[in-house]
Amino acid sequence: MPDSNFVLLYVDSPAASAAFYAELLGKPPVENSPTFALFVLDSGLKLGLWARHAVVPAARWYTGGGGELAFAVADPHAVAAMHGDWSRRGLTIAQAPVEMDFGHTFVALDPDGHRLRVYAPAAA
Repeated sequence: MPDSNFVLLYVDSPAASAAFYAELLGKPPVENSPTFALFVLDSGLKLGLWARHAVVPAARWYTGGGGELAFAVADPHAVAAMHGDWSRRGLTIAQAPVEMDFGHTFVALDPDGHRLRVYAPAAA
């Protein structure tokens, strides 16, 4: 299984959260839009701040937050391979493989219902 390198946090206002994290981390986001902001930490870990209302598939409301553990893979074929493997293992699939603006992706759930997103980034 590939290493995880991207943490997504669901936030009410990406702009307000991006300002907070920019101050906290001492660096600006590398991507910033009305529904999403992205930071790349010195370790290489990516921290994404996603507007709670824009998350697809829609997530349950969490009073203390909510998020996803995201795993980047090389290409859409790797997404399909992991989807097949995780389906065979019995993981609940919350979102079948689909093309989104950030790349090809699917979402599975761990036994506690935490979202695990596998994605192949879109070509730049």
